[in-house]
Amino acid sequence: MDKQDIRDLLKDFVNNDAGNRVSGELALRPDLEGLKLLEPPLVGFGESGDPAFKTLKEPEVVGSHFMLPQEWLEGAKTVISLFFPFTAEVKASNGADMNWPSDEWLHARIEGQDFLFQACRHVQGFLEARGFSCLIPSLDRRFTSNISGAREKSPAGGKNRRLYYTSNWSERHVAYVCGLGTFGLSRGLITARGMAGRFGSILTSAPFEGDPRPYSRYDEYCTRCGACARNCPAAAISLTEGKRHPPCAAFVDSTMEKHQPRYGCGKCQVRVPCENGIPPARRPIALRS
Repeated sequence: MDKQDIRDLLKDFVNNDAGNRVSGELALRPDLEGLKLLEPPLVGFGESGDPAFKTLKEPEVVGSHFMLPQEWLEGAKTVISLFFPFTAEVKASNGADMNWPSDEWLHARIEGQDFLFQACRHVQGFLEARGFSCLIPSLDRRFTSNISGAREKSPAGGKNRRLYYTSNWSERHVAYVCGLGTFGLSRGLITARGMAGRFGSILTSAPFEGDPRPYSRYDEYCTRCGACARNCPAAAISLTEGKRHPPCAAFVDSTMEKHQPRYGCGKCQVRVPCENGIPPARRPIALRS
């Protein structure tokens, strides 16, 4: 068994499982029945002992509440990080009206996330059948996500309190460690397949060599072009402050009021240079066409 076995397993599952398409029972519009939600994922591998995971415990990164791979799963040797891009149809639909999330995007955000977890469980079953232990942190009862506050120095020398959403297992930060991409102005992760999609991960005792990180800075792929800031219907992103979570959360909450149990936005992920890949000006030499 090698890394390609995992990639092939996921590709087949995503392309052939009916759970990756909107059912007639759940479709928000009749014409959305059968809509494909996710493309096969990018897969990154990280060794559980990689010192980069410990840096996520630093206050300015995730925080001391971040749990290391071995804290989740005793004997963990590998972190498998997954980025599932949304399909072209989902992305195009959300770029048609920049004031409100499309029905397609709402399905991809909610039913797509449910399917992502199915894919993670599929990998888990594959590895456990071969005698390895596995755990999916985001589905574990210990997983927590909440709002925290941090005191930061302002340009004027004072201190401001910034609210941010945090969890004890951050899929985006884990993906960064596993070599899948770097952060953008909107705090999404820019990967070789872009930013528009969903992340997941699996911990396992199966030993895989970690993938290299083809970058040295956390925001290396971002050109700071400001397109995501211009797109944001909540004016939650700026070149000076990056993303402010409270106005973003308030807007997303308003979408839930209308579409409950579905919610979303994603305007910072579409109609931007990093929608489908790394902007050419920031693309590593090995990825240039």
